[in-house]
Amino acid sequence: MATYNKRGYKAPKEKEVKDDAVENVTIDEKDSATAEVFSKLDETASRTEDWVAKNQKIIIGVVGAITLVTVGYFAYQKFIANPKEDDAANEMFVAQSNFDKATNGVASDSLYKLSLNGSEGKFGFVKIADEYSGTAAGNLANYYAGIAYLNTGKYDEAITYLGKFSSEDIILSALAKGAIGDAYSQKNQPKEALENYVKAFESSKNDFTTPRFLMKAGKVALALGNKEDALKYFTDIKENYENSPEAGQVEGLIGLAQ
Repeated sequence: MATYNKRGYKAPKEKEVKDDAVENVTIDEKDSATAEVFSKLDETASRTEDWVAKNQKIIIGVVGAITLVTVGYFAYQKFIANPKEDDAANEMFVAQSNFDKATNGVASDSLYKLSLNGSEGKFGFVKIADEYSGTAAGNLANYYAGIAYLNTGKYDEAITYLGKFSSEDIILSALAKGAIGDAYSQKNQPKEALENYVKAFESSKNDFTTPRFLMKAGKVALALGNKEDALKYFTDIKENYENSPEAGQVEGLIGLAQ
């Protein structure tokens, strides 16, 4: 079979393959952001090393001071604080014994005074509170001294020492606040007494101290003519502390407050 080419036909040329030129790009390290970061880090490290070298004595001094403080703290605890606690507890024994006897009604006034001022070569609560302040025994001595002063009619002293006492024990804390209220009541300062009775029953909710100081607060509020608050306190006893000794007395007081 014959093959004919059209007039003017030209055979296609082979496609030229053109190699793209690849440029060799040289990256200047100074123009690189990463390189710049590392450069700055190197400079910072270098400056830090120089600073450490120049201030070596100061650094050693600071580290030494911290070490001394740490060692000093543990030494204080071992050789001063702990023995001080033991000494205070030993001093407390005779004073507390006199206090307990006075509380039980045995020659109360004289024994309370001995518990305050000391006997048998041992400190009383006043001296213990002063000499061993910062210890648990010294803190407790403030409470005992306050109660002893309250029971011997020294109400200002009672307020002072009870005010110094602090405790995480909810019963003791409430009793101390309530005793301050008693001292103010004896001084015929009912507003201050009421304020401390309220602090006492609000400081913790329990079946022992709460109804006791609710009752005292209610009676003082009633005496001050504040029947609304008195009724609130008495009703609280009736509704929430029905098994307390105070609950047996509260019905008549509720009637007076209404």
